[in-house]
Amino acid sequence: MTEPIEVQKVTIHGHRRAFVKMGTGPALLLLHGLGCDHRTWDPVIRQLAKKYTVIAPDLLGHGASDKPRADYSVGGYANGMRDLLTVLNIDKATVVGHSLGGGVAMQFGYQFPERTERIILVAPGGLGPEVTPLIRAVSLPGFNQVMALLTLPGIRHAGKAGLHALARTGLTLTHDLDEVAGIYESFRDPRSRKAISHVVRAVVDTRGQLVTMVDRAYLTQAMPMLIVWGSDDRVIPVSHAKTASAVAPGAVVEVLGNSGHFPHKDHPERFVKIVNDFIRSTQPASYHRGRWRQLLRNGPATPLSERTELAPVTPISTKRAGA
Repeated sequence: MTEPIEVQKVTIHGHRRAFVKMGTGPALLLLHGLGCDHRTWDPVIRQLAKKYTVIAPDLLGHGASDKPRADYSVGGYANGMRDLLTVLNIDKATVVGHSLGGGVAMQFGYQFPERTERIILVAPGGLGPEVTPLIRAVSLPGFNQVMALLTLPGIRHAGKAGLHALARTGLTLTHDLDEVAGIYESFRDPRSRKAISHVVRAVVDTRGQLVTMVDRAYLTQAMPMLIVWGSDDRVIPVSHAKTASAVAPGAVVEVLGNSGHFPHKDHPERFVKIVNDFIRSTQPASYHRGRWRQLLRNGPATPLSERTELAPVTPISTKRAGA
């Protein structure tokens, strides 16, 4: 029987932050998505810990971490991850971010290039405005009141059962409903509901995603980047991977077939192999102030409109799981 993963806690700036730390070797920081926690990495964390020191935190407002009235912007989250790594005596890490965590990972690399060895993005936010209407709805007035009713015991149990039943159908549209059921369960805690609504309002409005790294993606010339997406993602469309190829032409892009918004859960063995291959084949970034200054002064080689509108498809490698 597999032993449970130990969850540790540390207090930083007066707030308790929960995290998992496993393995030895180069540091790998795993950042989960909106409404999730470190458990989203359960299918891959033990395998990754065979080669790396894996740190998988619960972001503030999520999981077992505190849920204060605080700064829930991607910049605030990046600051929090810097401070957590500092407390854990980790100077540099390869940062892996899923969905919202992908936006935080990009922000971390932008704010702290001297502490970032590589960036690995998994169906990340921040590469285009499109996002599922369910997330946009969280930003609307009245979300907390409506969700308080929908998470009453009888309604919640019926809703979760329905989501799990749909997930078992194996249909493309139902890929991620098991994970949605877990997020739905977390909303029974009013503190979680308030924290999540603050997070969403910081990055999304009724028109879609507000925060973007597209204009600064050219800075990844100084940092290895891998992007992994599921071909059937209904939360953030896989077409954003094409944008990534255009604005960060040096990035490695892998699109996994028969996979939704959680490719690390849909195909864990494939995901671990992709991560291992990428890390083995790239040198960790070495921050040089002069080079960073030159990149900022020069800016992107082509205007932003040309890079996004004329995004080539060829850099995207579509692979079936197990191929």
